[in-house]
Amino acid sequence: MAQSPKPKKNSKVPSKSTLTIYDVATQAGVSIASVSRVLNGQGSPRASTRERVMQAVDELGFVPDGAARALSNGLKEVVGVVFRRGDETRFEDEDESLLFIDVINRGIDVAAQRRGFDVLISSVGFSDENMSGRIAAVAGKADGLILHDRMLSPNNITRLSGMVPVVTLAGSPSRGAMNVRCDNEAGIRALVRHLAVDHGYTTLGYVAGRSDSPDNRARARVFEAEARAAGVEIFEGQDWQGDYSAAGGANVIAALLEKHAELPRAIVCANDQTALGVMHALARNGVKVPETVAVTGFDDVPVARHLHPPLTTVRQPMLELGATAFDVLYSRISTGKADADVVLPIQLMVRQSCGCR
Repeated sequence: MAQSPKPKKNSKVPSKSTLTIYDVATQAGVSIASVSRVLNGQGSPRASTRERVMQAVDELGFVPDGAARALSNGLKEVVGVVFRRGDETRFEDEDESLLFIDVINRGIDVAAQRRGFDVLISSVGFSDENMSGRIAAVAGKADGLILHDRMLSPNNITRLSGMVPVVTLAGSPSRGAMNVRCDNEAGIRALVRHLAVDHGYTTLGYVAGRSDSPDNRARARVFEAEARAAGVEIFEGQDWQGDYSAAGGANVIAALLEKHAELPRAIVCANDQTALGVMHALARNGVKVPETVAVTGFDDVPVARHLHPPLTTVRQPMLELGATAFDVLYSRISTGKADADVVLPIQLMVRQSCGCR
């Protein structure tokens, strides 16, 4: 008769006073969901899984205290994910910035499956009058929550984190919540220096994203500082306000051209979706990219390298961003501990839309 796989051995076993079901799961080489089912007699775990869990319990001398029992008994094995959906635009077949959101969600889902968790995805509109209530309803169905954007005020996020652990994917951590983001500052800094120093462009414009987006504010702030440090003329302000969508970027350029406004030599866009719209509007009006106006993006969504010309942009590790968000949330759910602010590195992707060959 074949023997059941032996549980994994830890080189450092925590003291009994600090043991959690997370430690049992690690020792047994199974998910905390499996440990929960075995310890509470729920579901129908495999005999080999039950044996591994009970052997780990015996080796660790694990005795669930009140908090551990509450965690084990109350585990739903579900994480909630909420994103903001865009408004209808004149690009009728456009899925707004969902190219970016979908890749992140895929990373969350892959990481969740490894731990035996399901993912509950919901969306809220930018003008949703009951945004806090809708997000709280999702939180009530999950063990933890991942928010794609800073759609709630810091005070509301703090209140929400009193219900379940919360991870945000923009800006900086709020009190009681954790944050996972990419290095916006380093990305924009590298991009502006490439345009101003490597290419020697003397005028740069910035088509902004949503005005309430922490990522957009961070990128705009660094853009202005780096451009001024390089001694170039800056084009920005209300006339350059986009909304992270291709239609928003196209509208900015169309309005500027309609007023016969001067265009800068290079345009930095808040994200790739905006850059797509900017390039579309320039082409429709006979403005060549990059010969007359260079264009860059931020994100490196899959379509960016297939545009004509291919888009120079800043690559965010989107799959890793989603997976890391889940891992941070899972750590808080299972151990009560997690890093408050995780910053992932970026990479400048130089292609042809900036003028490089």
